[in-house]
Order: sequence, then structure tokens, then C-alpha cells
Amino acid sequence: MSTESNFNPDKMKNLVTLCKRRGILFQSSEIYGGLNGFWDYGPLGVEIKRNVKEAWWHDMVQSHNEMVLMPGAPSKFEMVGLDCSIIMHPQVWKCSGHYDLFHDEMVDCTETKGRYRYDQMLGRWAECKGQKAFITADPKAEDAEQEIHRRAMKFFNLRAKDEGELKFTSDLTSLTTLDDFSQVLAPEAKHVGTLTEPREFNLMFKTIVGALGTEENAAFLRPETAQGIFVNFRNVVDSTRVRVPFGVGQIGKSFRNEITPRNFTFRSREFEQMEIEFFCPPEESRQWYEFWRNRRYEWYLKMGLSGDRLRLRDHEQAELAHYSTGTADIEYSYPFLQPGEFGELEGIAHRGDFDLRSHMEGKLVAKDGQLTLELDENGKPKHRGSGKDMSYFDDLTKKRFIPHVIEPSAGADRATLAFLCEAFQEDQAPDENGNMTSRTVLRLHPRLAPYKAAVLPLVRKDGMPELGAELYGELKEHFPCFYDEKAAIGRRYRRQDEIGTPFCVTIDSQTLVDGTVTVRDRDTLEQSRVKKDEVAAFIEEKIKK
Repeated sequence: MSTESNFNPDKMKNLVTLCKRRGILFQSSEIYGGLNGFWDYGPLGVEIKRNVKEAWWHDMVQSHNEMVLMPGAPSKFEMVGLDCSIIMHPQVWKCSGHYDLFHDEMVDCTETKGRYRYDQMLGRWAECKGQKAFITADPKAEDAEQEIHRRAMKFFNLRAKDEGELKFTSDLTSLTTLDDFSQVLAPEAKHVGTLTEPREFNLMFKTIVGALGTEENAAFLRPETAQGIFVNFRNVVDSTRVRVPFGVGQIGKSFRNEITPRNFTFRSREFEQMEIEFFCPPEESRQWYEFWRNRRYEWYLKMGLSGDRLRLRDHEQAELAHYSTGTADIEYSYPFLQPGEFGELEGIAHRGDFDLRSHMEGKLVAKDGQLTLELDENGKPKHRGSGKDMSYFDDLTKKRFIPHVIEPSAGADRATLAFLCEAFQEDQAPDENGNMTSRTVLRLHPRLAPYKAAVLPLVRKDGMPELGAELYGELKEHFPCFYDEKAAIGRRYRRQDEIGTPFCVTIDSQTLVDGTVTVRDRDTLEQSRVKKDEVAAFIEEKIKK
């Protein structure tokens, strides 16, 4: 599997600029200076993200045919959906382990008051004039090596002509490899030794339910959508009569109080997930894990991500959660990541029966290679489960068991960002006079494009605007469409190219004669003459490919 680097800070800057200029993404509360880690999708961005979610829901849930055996699947299966609440009973998070374990370690700088994730801080040992220091880079820096070099020159008070006196005695390494912080220069700090020891930071957002506002009424915004599916397992089975194996899909908001949100929408405090919890017989779980692992990877390829910048990585044993017998990440080489680095798009986890058992019995922990109930100092369950029966009885085999779970968990925001990064290109194309000029284009898959077509009268006379308005109304009945009659036709083409519109339909003088229009393809620039009343069918057929 090829893994070509996509590192390109300039491309990322240009994409971010385009996103704001064309109404794809804005920083939340921007007029008040913004709120770090929160983003608003603009008129075009909301369409793109909605298309990502709808494509996922259609391909994974809605269009699934339970009567057909899919290639690679051990058996036929069913798919249903849920939409669970963001705030759930606090005991949910205690039994799932989030209450005790869902945290990152952070360090604080006593000089700058900055706060950083311990595992994200990178640096290098540097020496000059008998002094030695571990120079760190801000985790938000686009080029850590360059940032460290600049800060080292400043720390040792060196001019460019004295650069030869500076020596780096280590490669880029994590702060976690150090036992002593006394010689560490924190980001933006002027003195070494200002970092505190790492301490735990719970990632769940706390809130209060009810009017009294006391600690007894404390609850949490969900950090993942999965638990809502697990606690509803019995309800789904009893109300829909689905048979194991079956999957439950859900799309919804989740919240994590990230210490250092960064890289545009890649790491945010409010984000949207597209998750499936697939329940299956224990003896078939490994096969189902392989099936979903491969199917989800192929979906990203189908939707336009390049196989050169996409990879499927199996977790090492040390990375696995205590309940997991296998996890794979689908990762993408985002332009803001250093060469050789990949960012997670989706995780596919074999969770065993951990979740259903936890909500039935109480919080489970690993002991001697087995999952066992965690007890407090008095020998009682630390976090008691619901006591509800989460087992499943198969009336065909006459067996009762707790299903194993395969979890494909994708980020809608990260997927949208990956599709935008992949689609964003700057190339050369002929203008209306045939001269080659530069253009910005979003080569989005037609299913993801905010508009599927734009209707463009060549000139604002001779009845062309009237014909264009009529065709626009017809096409709007089939798919999102845009109408534009302002500026030269070449400029209007460029406007549509940079927001990803796959087809431009031009009303020209020939339309007045024979009722045909020109359909221009965004990617190939080929132009086809199509009868006006056949345009909708022509474009819909192209979109399906």
C-alpha cells in the first residue's frame, strides 16, 4: 500500500483562506475574537458536510439490502439507526470507564500560563557556549524543526552569522522521554525550567441538569455517540425484531475538552461522529471485524481519497484497549502533517462483549488476561451496572450469548476536511478567450459537491436569462443547483470550479435555435450539447458514477 506524503503548508493556508472567503468554514464567535476548538459551517460548508453524512448513511444504513450476502461478509445482516441524546445518565460514563479513564496528561508553563498536552510536545536538545537546553516547539507550529531552530537561535542570543556555534545533539523527540524538566524551554517562554509536572485532565464537559444547580445534579456532554447505542441494545432488539448479526448506525455531536485543539477542524472540542455498533455472535466476530475494516477503507477510496495518501494501519498490541482483540485506523496524510505522518480518519475496533457486559454488570477491568468487575476498597462493585439483561437468545440455534461488537467510528468533520484537502487543487485552464490561466478547483466527488450544477446564461439578453431561470427551476427539483448571470462566462466558470460544482450548464445562442445547452465538466473541461429537457437525467447519471 503506497503512502505518499501530502505535506504542503502553503496548500493548507490557501485552503483555509478559500473556506472563509467562499463560506465553507468560519471560526465560531469570530466577531468576539473566536473560541478555540469550535467551528461554524457556512452556507457551502454545511452542504458539503451534510453530503458526507448522507453518503455515509445511504451507503452504510439506508441502502443496505438484508436479503443479499455482501462480498466478504460471513452472513446476511440487517442495519437500523438511532439518534440518542447528548446528555445521558452519569452512571453510563462510570460503567463505560470514561469517568475514571477518559483523560489526557497536560503540563502548564508557569511563565507564559500556557497549557499543553504532554504527549504532543516535541523538542530537540541544543548546545551552545557551554549551555544545554531542550528546545520545544508549540504543538500548533506547522514546522516543528524550523520553529525549534528559530527559538534556539533566540534563546542562545545568536545572530545568523553565528549559526555555526549552535549544535543540536538529538533528533526531534517527545517530551515524554524526559525525566527532568529543569532544562526544558517551554513554547514562548524565555527561561528554562518553567514546566510543571504532568497531571491528568478529564476531557468530558461537565454540566448541571435541573433547576437546583447542585453537584448532585452534575452530568456530562457525551464524549462519543457509541454509549447511546449500547444502552439501547435491548430496546432495539425488542422493538424491531432484528436478529444478530445486525448493525446500528448513528450520526451525532460529541464533545471533548481538548487541551490543545489544532490543525483547523482536525482536532476540535465539538465535533460530529458517524458510528456503527455491529452486534454479532462471538465465534464470528473476527470475520466481521475483517469485513468492516476492509469495507470502510474502500468507502473512502470510492468517495475520492487517493490511495497514495490513505492507509489502513493495524494497532500494535501495546496500543490496544484492554477489552479489544483488534483495532485498525484508517489514516490520511493531511497537508498540515509532517512527511511520514498520518492523521486518524476512522477507527475500526473489535470491542468484544465489554460494553454490553459493563452496562449489565458494572465497570470492568482487565485482570490476568480476563475482564473482571472492578471492586472498591470494601469489595463491592466500584460502579454498579444497570442489572438489565443484555444477552441475546437466538431462537434458531437455541443459544443465549452476549454479542460481540465491531465498531467502525468515523469523524464527520475529519472526513469532510480530508475530502476538502484532497479536492483542493490549483492548475491551468483556458478562459473564455482560449488563453491558459490559473484556476483554483475543488475536485470533490459529485455526491459531496454543495451544488451539482450551475445554470449560466451566456449573456443577459435575447431571452437567455428567462430560459436559464426556467431550467434552474426544473433542475432544483432533482438536486442542489445554482444560478448566476453576473460577469463574463469565464469568470463564472472559475467561481463554480473553486466551490466544487461538477457541471456548468450554459444557455447560449444555439439554445434559442434547437433547445440544446452546453454542459461543461469541471474536471475534464469537456463540453457536451444536451437537450434542455434531458439535462437533469444527464447530470444525475454522471453523479451516480
